[in-house]
Amino acid sequence: MMDLTQYIVAAPEMTLLGLICIVLVADLFIEQERRIITFWMALASLGATLCILLATSPDGRTEVFSGSYVSDGLSQVLKISVTGFVAVAFMYARDYLRANDLHKGEFYTLGLFGLLGMMIMISANSLLTMYLGLETLALSQYALVAFDRNNENSAESAMKYFVLGAIASGALLYGISWVYGVTGSIQFNEIAAALIDDPAMNSLPLWFGIAFIVVGIAFKFGAVPFHMWLPDVYHGARSPVTLYVASAPKIAAFALTIRILVDALGDLHDVWSGMIMVIAVLSLLLGNIVAIAQTNIKRMLAYSTIAHVGFILLAIYTGTEEGYAAGMFYTLTYVVAAAGAFGMVILLSRRGFEAESLRDFKGLNARSPWFALMMMFLMMSMAGIPPFIGFFGKLNAISAVLGSGYTGLAILMMLASVPGLYYYLKVIWYMYFEEPEDLAVLQANTDTRLVMSLNGVAVLALGIVPGWLWALCLAVLGG
Repeated sequence: MMDLTQYIVAAPEMTLLGLICIVLVADLFIEQERRIITFWMALASLGATLCILLATSPDGRTEVFSGSYVSDGLSQVLKISVTGFVAVAFMYARDYLRANDLHKGEFYTLGLFGLLGMMIMISANSLLTMYLGLETLALSQYALVAFDRNNENSAESAMKYFVLGAIASGALLYGISWVYGVTGSIQFNEIAAALIDDPAMNSLPLWFGIAFIVVGIAFKFGAVPFHMWLPDVYHGARSPVTLYVASAPKIAAFALTIRILVDALGDLHDVWSGMIMVIAVLSLLLGNIVAIAQTNIKRMLAYSTIAHVGFILLAIYTGTEEGYAAGMFYTLTYVVAAAGAFGMVILLSRRGFEAESLRDFKGLNARSPWFALMMMFLMMSMAGIPPFIGFFGKLNAISAVLGSGYTGLAILMMLASVPGLYYYLKVIWYMYFEEPEDLAVLQANTDTRLVMSLNGVAVLALGIVPGWLWALCLAVLGG
C-alpha cells in the first residue's frame, strides 16, 4: 500500500519539479516580446514551492524513502533560504537580461533546476541522494555560465568550470565508493552507527575515501587549492549568473558539508578536521591577499568569497555545535551581502556596458546617494565592521574557534580580516571621494530598486538584531 506520508514530506521537491515542467513547456509557446510571462511564472513557482515548504514543515526529524531523504529543522531553514535567494537572483536579473537581449526562458528554467538540486542536497540522507542533488545543481550551473552563447568569455569560463567540476565530481564519487566499501552503507545514520559498532573500520581505506570526499566539498565551496574555477567563472559569466552562482549554492555547499562530515562522519572528527583546517587557513590567507591586487570587482569579490569560505570551514573545524551554528550563521549572512554586491554590479550595468571595474564605482554618491549608501552598507558588512551583520558572523566564528581552544587560529582569523578592510573600503573610497567618470542615470525598474534597497538595509537590520538568527542556527543544529 502506498504510504502518502513519504510524498507529503517530499512535496516541496515534487511540486517544484512539476512546476519546472510547466514553465519549460509554456515557454516554448511564449513569443520573445512577451518573455516577461516566463519570469512571472518562475517567480510564481518559487512562491508555490515556498508555500508548500511552510505547509509541510515537520515537527521533528522525519526520514522517508528507505532513509535516503530527511526532513528536519535544518533542511526547512536552508530550503526556505535558497528559495528566497533564487527569487532575489531572478529579480535582479530581469532588467539586465532584457537590456542585453538575453531575456530567454532558459535562464529561469535552469535556475529552477539548480534550486531543485540544492533542495535535494539539503535533505539528502544518503551519499547517493547527495550526489544526485549535487549533479543536478552542477549541470544547471555549467549551462548557466555558458548562457550567453555569443560571449567568448562565458564559453571559456563554462568549459573550465565543466572540466574542473567533472574532476571534482569524480573525486567525490570515488571517495563515496571507498566509504561504502568499508562501512557497507551509503546512508548517513547507518554509516555513523557502523563506525560506532566497529571501531576497526577507522583505518587507512576509510581515511582514503574521506580525503576524496573532502576534495569534492572543497571544490563546491571554492576553497584553496580547489578554487581555480571560481575567479574565472565569476568574471567570465554574465553578472546575473555570477550572482546566482555566488549566492544560494553556497548554502547548499554548507548542507553538503554538514550532512556528510557531521551526520555521517561526525565521530571521525579527528580524521577529517586536519584536512579542513589546512584548506580553511589557505583559503583565508590566499583569498584576502590576492583580492587586494584585483581591479575587477567581480574577481575581487571572487577572491573575497574564498576568504569567507575559510571562516566558514574553520567554524566547522571546531567540531562543536556552536561551531556548526557559527558556520551556518556566517553562510547565511554572507550570502545576503554577496547577493546585494553583485546586484549593485547589475544595477550599474546597462546595454553593452558591464560595470565590472572598480573604476565604474567612481563618484557613485554623486550619481545616486541612496545606492552608494546601500553599497557602503554591503561592503562594510563583508569587511566585518559593526553594527552590520557581517561583524557578528566573524565574531561568532572566531568565538567558536577560541572557545574550542584554538587560540592561534582565532588570532590568525582576526589578522586575516585586516586586508579585507583595505579592499572593501577601497570601493567606498571610489564611491565617495573620486569624481564620477560616467554620469549616466541608473536605469532599473521600481521593483528592482526596491529589492536592492531591501538587500542593503537587511545587512544593517540583521546586525542590529542578530540574536534571533543566531538562536535559530543553534536550534536547528541541536544547540
